[in-house]
Amino acid sequence: MSNRVVEGRMVTPKRLAELVEGDSVMDAEAIEDADRDCPECGGDVLSVGYMPSVTEFVTAFKCQECSWGETDRE
Repeated sequence: MSNRVVEGRMVTPKRLAELVEGDSVMDAEAIEDADRDCPECGGDVLSVGYMPSVTEFVTAFKCQECSWGETDRE
């Protein structure tokens, strides 16, 4: 499944990555279930891999129910 409902609206993988990144991204992979619960509300967490630039690949994690999100950046 390529599009998912996040915070009550349907998002594409690229849009989900942009929600977490806070800026536009070059490309994004398919959205997947992250097999973890949100630390803020206990909701389901999704993951998406994306490229914010030519030289970087990041995995973002975003709750489907609330505004919590984070990346795997150090």
